[in-house]
Amino acid sequence: MKNFLAFLLFTMMISSFGQFRPNSEKTWYREDFDDKRFSWGYFLGTNLMSFKVIPNEDGVSDQGMIYLRQENKMGFSVGLMGKLKLHEYFDLKLEPGVHFAERTLYFGNIESSETDSARAVKTTYIDIPLILKIHGDRWVNTRPYLQGGVGYTMNLQSNEKKEEDNQDGIFRMKTHNFNWQVEAGVEIYFKKFKLTPSVKGLFFFNNELVQDNPDTNPQWAGSLKSLSTRGVFFSLKFE
Repeated sequence: MKNFLAFLLFTMMISSFGQFRPNSEKTWYREDFDDKRFSWGYFLGTNLMSFKVIPNEDGVSDQGMIYLRQENKMGFSVGLMGKLKLHEYFDLKLEPGVHFAERTLYFGNIESSETDSARAVKTTYIDIPLILKIHGDRWVNTRPYLQGGVGYTMNLQSNEKKEEDNQDGIFRMKTHNFNWQVEAGVEIYFKKFKLTPSVKGLFFFNNELVQDNPDTNPQWAGSLKSLSTRGVFFSLKFE
């Protein structure tokens, strides 16, 4: 997926900049597009999420090393976009999306078996952010922008309500979360649509960790104070 998106982005960029070569007449596409009060679109992309880890005393070795190690896999993101024009340079946006991610946590303080020490954390986040977008002037068929905002995120695979915990191989997290995010990109105008490659950083405000039951060995969740998601997203947006 990552290689496909990189190839698609490269192809689009070459096509776009080929539209206004130095020796040819510059053609402006969709000049009236940004005059619309409302517009909508969708996005596809990849993500790489990890945890910001804060251990407690049981999660740190005598040498000051954190026992927990994490392995993160590329995930997939898809969603919709709605834009309200506020001003010539400002827009208000909603970008509800679904983000699929997988992370594996390895607890180095557990030596009994790989099954006990490793926990696969699969997450499906539904994210609903409210965003303020600031963009520059259009140069022929391109326009840069910067946007940021806050969002509510629901984890559909949180396991928060389950009675089982790490003693039974179940890693529990909170269902309801909040984040802030910032994004930069370049809008590219074509005859029929607008394409926007973008890079975004997302950071959770809250601690997602749900502690194990009181009678469970503290070698898992009990060795941690908090876990908070942070992620990098690469997206292609179509309007």
